[in-house]
Amino acid sequence: MSELDTRRFVARDRNWQPKGYTPDYKTTIARSPSQALVSIPQSLSETTGPDFTHLKMGKYDNDLLLNFNHGGLPVGERVIMCGRVIDQYGNPVP
Repeated sequence: MSELDTRRFVARDRNWQPKGYTPDYKTTIARSPSQALVSIPQSLSETTGPDFTHLKMGKYDNDLLLNFNHGGLPVGERVIMCGRVIDQYGNPVP
């Protein structure tokens, strides 16, 4: 199985991920692991499942303002999003 197989569990890169226990960040005192981490192998139900690749993306499926719009203005507060999405290897996700 290749390292880039998306179905395979990949351990965190502890050099890149933030530390679980940081005393200056008070909530980590109660929430961080206090014992050694245990790796649990994945079962068949976790690596297989329904396949939705037959469903095609619609013209406006990537735009929440236009998707299901019935001619009116969008409802709600305008929110500006910024940042980046990366995978477990630190590579950008398109």
